[in-house]
Amino acid sequence: MIQKMVLVLSMMATLGEAVAQTEPVDSSYANNYYVERTKFFDQLHPAPRPIVFLGNSITEAGPWSEVLPGINVINRGISGDNSWGVLNRLNQVIDVKPAKIFLLIGVNDLKRGVPVEYIVKNYDRIAAAIKTALPKTKLHLQSVLPVHEPMLANIYAKISNEKIKQLNEGLKQVAARYNVPFIDLYNQVFVDEKGQMRREYTTDGLHCKPAGYLAWSDYLKKKKYL
Repeated sequence: MIQKMVLVLSMMATLGEAVAQTEPVDSSYANNYYVERTKFFDQLHPAPRPIVFLGNSITEAGPWSEVLPGINVINRGISGDNSWGVLNRLNQVIDVKPAKIFLLIGVNDLKRGVPVEYIVKNYDRIAAAIKTALPKTKLHLQSVLPVHEPMLANIYAKISNEKIKQLNEGLKQVAARYNVPFIDLYNQVFVDEKGQMRREYTTDGLHCKPAGYLAWSDYLKKKKYL
């Protein structure tokens, strides 16, 4: 395992050098909240072989232990996080040697104007690192959720369902490349007949109400992903 971790760190450093030469890096994730929450994660000692939910505020707000009773689930969501932030803190997830990882990230990248292709590349890097370090861990790529565009505040002006659909198509390709499940929450759970986030599932057009988490967890159980 130590050799695998060294390999992952080396690979991520190499990727970082390549990215620095070819792509802009959005480091805005690294705010005080991100730093404090990662410190908090470092002090936790979860039960062996947990199921990890990894992502941003949509994941962090999820009452996973309540909607998935009896399952060894831990929450590794950080409000405001993006794909660069997940990549940066991935070793924290690798360290707990999870049985499964459910990843959902990307909407904050869109919020900050990061091109879809860069987000997809980061998903590829995340998947590659996990598959290298944890070959027995089952990675699940969850689709980015739709938004209810008429409800969105001005700070979310760069987010649209059209961009989210483009991103999800890229994530499907990453999932296929690494032979991992792609969980289509967008179409199978959250979108309504008008192509918007279901009004009954969202507080502000982006974040989920409790009913949304119940529908989400029910879908994961129904499809036997857990």
